[in-house]
Amino acid sequence: MGLFALLLVGTAALAQPRVQPAPDTVVLPRSAQAGGGAQALRETAAAWRRDPRNEAAALAYAREAFVLGLAEGDLRWYGAARTALEPWWTAPAPDAPMAFMRALVRQGFHDFKGGIADLNTAIAQDPARAEYRSWRFSLLLLTTQLEAARADCAAIAQRVGPDEGAACDAILRVRTGRAALALPVFERLVALPDYQGPQAQDWLRYHQGEALRVAGRPEAAIAVWQAHLQARPRAHLVRSALADLLNQQGRHADALRLSLFEPAPSDALLVQAVLAARALKDPRAERLDEQALQRLQAQDARGEALIERPQMQYWIRTGRDVARGLDLAARNWAEQQEPADAVLLAEAALALNQPQRAAPVLDWLAATGYTDPALNPLAQRLRQRLGR
Repeated sequence: MGLFALLLVGTAALAQPRVQPAPDTVVLPRSAQAGGGAQALRETAAAWRRDPRNEAAALAYAREAFVLGLAEGDLRWYGAARTALEPWWTAPAPDAPMAFMRALVRQGFHDFKGGIADLNTAIAQDPARAEYRSWRFSLLLLTTQLEAARADCAAIAQRVGPDEGAACDAILRVRTGRAALALPVFERLVALPDYQGPQAQDWLRYHQGEALRVAGRPEAAIAVWQAHLQARPRAHLVRSALADLLNQQGRHADALRLSLFEPAPSDALLVQAVLAARALKDPRAERLDEQALQRLQAQDARGEALIERPQMQYWIRTGRDVARGLDLAARNWAEQQEPADAVLLAEAALALNQPQRAAPVLDWLAATGYTDPALNPLAQRLRQRLGR
């Protein structure tokens, strides 16, 4: 179960404004209050507050906070995890559990190089620990270090088990232009008795839907994600991916309804609601747009440097400031290479008649073999404009 427990690729991009919860209080979102994690979070927070330099207590609270941030798409909890790890943040030789937890938080704030270095440290000390390798695989894939990612995938199959190795290989197939070959793998894995837990199903169903989308079967992807949300309505990664796809497919009313599932949606869902409402000329469009703009302005006022996908989507797809969106997209692409971010970079570069800014996307496509119904036509236009 190690591969499925925490390997949620890309989740860090789906974030709320990063206002760190105060160290002497734990204010839980409704989903945590409704689930089984509320007591664990409160208990670990209380133990950490009693002795902030106790490594075991700090690790326990940091992990609970980080997992909540993943589940909610809310980086405020990453900030809480970072605070708990402060006494060990610059330690040159942490033990494996601390190096691993530090790696998770680093990658949450887009320090992928530092995250991989900490994972190397953890794996060197405990090479049999599944989640250490699965997270390193995800970061290597995110930064297009494909050969190293393949090596970790092989190690996962050998050290953890064939099913975990098959899941890892299926993701590599999607990211290297062979999505159709990944579909039967995900179909088999989602039905296995060992993988019926909520986190495993969130992870598998997200990737199953993404493989269907990339393989040119958007309606099947929508069906998979809709069915999963019936069982797991607060699966944020699935909900935000589905809202985005519904908007892409012109199903704006469905996207709007899905995005406004809760009164205070995450940044990712709020931006999808803005795009849907604008397309529908819905009377709520102006209010939603103002909410999104206020969040972005608040981030600017706090001097936050982290680039998140909702920012890029807002500036580019509303047309409010495409030049700003292009600059963010180009800087973000230099850090991490995600297919959805490639689409945004290409869209903005073409809109502003600056195709050379998106030339790295063409290089990435050539290196990986990746194909995508949303990206392919944009890539073709870029090649024509660049004479490639």
